[in-house]
Amino acid sequence: MPFHEGSRSLQDRFDTRRLADRIDEKLVHDVIDEDDRAFVEGCDMFFIATADAEGHPQCSYKGGDPGFVRVVDEHTIAFPVYNGNGMYLTAGNALVNPHVGLLFIDFERRRRMRLNGVASVAQDDPLLGEYPEAQLVVRVRATEVFPNCPRYIHEYRLVGRSRFVPREECPTPAPAWKTRDWARDVLPHDDPAATPGVEVVER
Repeated sequence: MPFHEGSRSLQDRFDTRRLADRIDEKLVHDVIDEDDRAFVEGCDMFFIATADAEGHPQCSYKGGDPGFVRVVDEHTIAFPVYNGNGMYLTAGNALVNPHVGLLFIDFERRRRMRLNGVASVAQDDPLLGEYPEAQLVVRVRATEVFPNCPRYIHEYRLVGRSRFVPREECPTPAPAWKTRDWARDVLPHDDPAATPGVEVVER
């Protein structure tokens, strides 16, 4: 992990340079091992940080059913881009600046993992057909994979998974905000919310 001048100055200020170097030496790698695979594919959400070509950042939450993030091989993960708010901030950033950072958190078991890498975005990815209603597939080739200290993770319990996650066994409802006056006349022609008779729910 390349530490830059900013990191090093704080490491030296708080006397953590030796610890940082040891973590880099012992825990940071570019291989997704079997334990990492089980953790990633068991997660139903993650956060992803991207930046545009000028370095302006975005951070986004991505959710799905467990297994929606797939470990393709020991260096690569893939996940779908579903219908959203139409801004394509994450995927759009990845098209112009492929460097991304992902944070996986299991709030029930209080565990987290970071995965940094280089992203690619495709509309014809072979995995696209395996994700119902997906528009794109993002693949990330890992450059750094490492666990994160879990001590500040608050413990939560899952109440229920989102009804909006596309699933083959049931129709996907439309979010109510897309049917409101300010939005409905500018929806894409093929947006599910514009389909007559589609179920509309608040959340």
